[in-house]
Amino acid sequence: MNTIQDRHSGTARPRRRSALSVLAAGLAATLLTGCQQSNQLITFGDMSSSYNREVFWMSVWAIALSIIIFVGVSWALFYTVAKFREDRHDAPPAQFHGNNRLEVILVAVPVVIVVLLSVLTVRSMARLNPTPTNAAKIDVLAKQFWWNFSYPAATAEAGGTVSNGNEMIMPTNARVALSITSGDVVHGFWAPNIGGQRHALPSVIKTWNVDTERPGVYQGNCTQLCGASHANMRYKVIALEPARFDAFLSAARAYRAPTPAEGSAEARGYTLFMQGKTATGALACAACHRVQGTPAAGAAGPDLSFFGTRRTLGAGMWEGDKAREMLPEWIKHSPKVKPGSLMPTYDGSEYLVDGKVQRGGRLTDEEIGDITAYLRSLKLPEEADYWRGTPGAIAGGTQ
Repeated sequence: MNTIQDRHSGTARPRRRSALSVLAAGLAATLLTGCQQSNQLITFGDMSSSYNREVFWMSVWAIALSIIIFVGVSWALFYTVAKFREDRHDAPPAQFHGNNRLEVILVAVPVVIVVLLSVLTVRSMARLNPTPTNAAKIDVLAKQFWWNFSYPAATAEAGGTVSNGNEMIMPTNARVALSITSGDVVHGFWAPNIGGQRHALPSVIKTWNVDTERPGVYQGNCTQLCGASHANMRYKVIALEPARFDAFLSAARAYRAPTPAEGSAEARGYTLFMQGKTATGALACAACHRVQGTPAAGAAGPDLSFFGTRRTLGAGMWEGDKAREMLPEWIKHSPKVKPGSLMPTYDGSEYLVDGKVQRGGRLTDEEIGDITAYLRSLKLPEEADYWRGTPGAIAGGTQ
């Protein structure tokens, strides 16, 4: 009743305006910025990226031309309707077939617009596409349903190339050349804050430049429908100031997985990680994953060398404390908690490999806890922890 009375009394108008203002503000925030937990941003048109700035100014020209065309066509339409109304002109309309000047104008104006937009586009491509010789290089591998980021210029002292799974560390105020490819189907790489999209194609390597002037944590996603967990194929971009990035790379080069204390949970987990458990059919984790400074050199899954430093799990499905909580469940039966995951199960349940049903091995909860303890011990030195002190860092501790 109060609502009806307010409507009739006219007091609903301010409320309606207020509600519309709130709705408009909410819609704008949703379209422009999706806030993740801990103030992480996924922002379309982030002006900290040179790619986004270039595309923005090119869009200004395109929008301005569109407005000019709209106003011009609208004016011509209304002018013609007003001047040649039927009630003012009884005679048949004059024909202008063969009016060369009009035909030239109708052809020339669209040609000029298209040429101008083409020149602006080519200019932007010439600015953005070349890869500077001093660019930081990162190799990006996309697979169902995770990402691996390698640093080809950083050779680890323990052998191989420094790499990290599902968390891409990059410097600020520098061009970063991403060499993107796929290990299975077509995927799409896009972190809107640092640049545009690029397809990740099997057997094809595409180089793509990204950058940002602002340190922070940014969300990235696969943008190409690639299977059951396409929506769960995420990653984080951690942009660090150059000095911190160099400190990370230096520590990563020198990193060797710590040797667990004899008889500890980490030591038991190390043995299970490397050898599995033949008696129950539990496969060795080392067959699919690499850990720098150990015999584990698998390439079928993400690099786990710095797993204990990460704050995400399952290619970004869980973050912070939730990631830490879910780790045992993830090891036990990842296909159950992430549809389409190709990891084997360790609770004896079935899973699919290339469309064929496989039965996983078995590990006890205590044994899974031992593997969990070992993985959490794989940490970079504190000074190289790329999450520490970074704006937008995920709340909670590392793994």
